[in-house]
Amino acid sequence: MTGKSSRGFCLFSVAAASVAGSAPAVADYAFNLPSGVTPISHEAYRLHMLAFWICVGIAVVVFGAMLWAIVHHRKSRGAVPAQFHENTRLEIVWTVIPFLVLVVLAVPATRALMAMDDTKDADLTIKVTGQQWRWRYDYLNEGVGFFSNVDPKSVDASKRGSGIDPASVDNYLREVDQPLVLPVGKKIRFLFTATDVIHAWWVPALGYQVDANPGFISESWARIEQPGTYRGQCSELCGVGHAYMPIVLVAMNEPEFDAWLAQQKALQAKAATAAERMWTKDELYAKGQEVYGRICAACHQPNGQGIPGVFPALNGSPIATGPIAGHLNRVMNGKPGTAMQAFATQLSDVEIAGVITYERNTWGNKTGDVVQPAQVKQARK
Repeated sequence: MTGKSSRGFCLFSVAAASVAGSAPAVADYAFNLPSGVTPISHEAYRLHMLAFWICVGIAVVVFGAMLWAIVHHRKSRGAVPAQFHENTRLEIVWTVIPFLVLVVLAVPATRALMAMDDTKDADLTIKVTGQQWRWRYDYLNEGVGFFSNVDPKSVDASKRGSGIDPASVDNYLREVDQPLVLPVGKKIRFLFTATDVIHAWWVPALGYQVDANPGFISESWARIEQPGTYRGQCSELCGVGHAYMPIVLVAMNEPEFDAWLAQQKALQAKAATAAERMWTKDELYAKGQEVYGRICAACHQPNGQGIPGVFPALNGSPIATGPIAGHLNRVMNGKPGTAMQAFATQLSDVEIAGVITYERNTWGNKTGDVVQPAQVKQARK
């Protein structure tokens, strides 16, 4: 099913979101908008400036006439107010002029909107899926896909009582563990959707925002002109983890991108092979510890105690110490009506096996159980 999203030109932003660099995100005291790094963003900037100068011209004429009238027709000069009720010629003038102004603005705006929808002849297609609270990127026809999560350092600094000053974390809540990587100079077609609630993919440097709606596919495209790192975020209030959905886009020259893509294909092939072998308890525990810290600790806390009344504790919980089948089902399928998500599509067999093994053998949970990736694979059937 396809549908039009509510999208718009970026006529406002914290300009720091659109520039490369590793400095913490701070407000930029610029007097104008960033022009971006794509044809669409440049067109948005030109439209903004056109509307701005038309408004300046109108303001000069209107306020100039008002000022002239105030000075030359003031009471101290003996001015006597004219007595009239209508002027057909004046009414025609102040109707026609705004109409012409709207036409002047509408023609290039319509041309720009049509260009935004022209996704044909793309060199690469990326499916962007939003879900609470991360992004998934699938390189269609390339066999590469991954989740992009907020970086662990930001998560650690955001925890209650962490003792970490967020200002000491580079790009606090604006960095990810795996960025979206794209080639420079190529036409990239984006397909946007969501799995749960409405999200909005917004990278100011690209010049637009597109809603990601569950059950719908929205389209847009970009041709990035300059290599660099460009940052954005989900701009739709999508739940308590809304602040944990940053977007980081890395634009590379084509040879670098081709090398990166080949590396990702090799890593995913290796991961598929790894899921077939038997893992030791120590290997699974280490993998699970990494996954737990990246995905689960924000809710259930690093000590497994959760947040009373909000997120349940895993330390000593009947799920983490009970039958393995129930633990597998909870991690893979979630719990409807709660914040517990289904991770079957978010995590690999190895990651699910690792995090379950970790949860059953850490804190006060000493079950000794080991869950193999093959068991997860079987549970998917």
